[in-house]
Amino acid sequence: MQPIRSIFAVSSLLLASLGCAAAHAADTNPAAQLQHWSAQAGSPGNAAKGQTFFNAKHGGEWSCASCHGTPPTAQGQHANTGKRIAPLAPAFNPKAFTDTAKVDKWFKRNCSDVLSRVCSATEKADVLAYLNSLK
Repeated sequence: MQPIRSIFAVSSLLLASLGCAAAHAADTNPAAQLQHWSAQAGSPGNAAKGQTFFNAKHGGEWSCASCHGTPPTAQGQHANTGKRIAPLAPAFNPKAFTDTAKVDKWFKRNCSDVLSRVCSATEKADVLAYLNSLK
């Protein structure tokens, strides 16, 4: 009976570790995301334009910097909920832009909050060029 319990325990640990790996997918990286959105835009991302975009309010109440900080190299805080936000710049957060599904989700949500619309491929490429330039 004891070996069966050991097998069950090892199996449970293995499944749990696989679940954790799936929850933190590393199917991309910041450079690949920049390359992807630059290709979609038809031109390379522009860090200076990305910085301007990141800090602008675009006629609304918030900018990207409202929650992520200026520059976004330290922990931020959601302007409405107060929830802590990990640094957005990849050099300061090794998990930033490493999960395509999360990148897509957060661009969609944050662009909607800041712009009340979807960000264009050019805007995404410019912001990524800016974030990737921060060291």
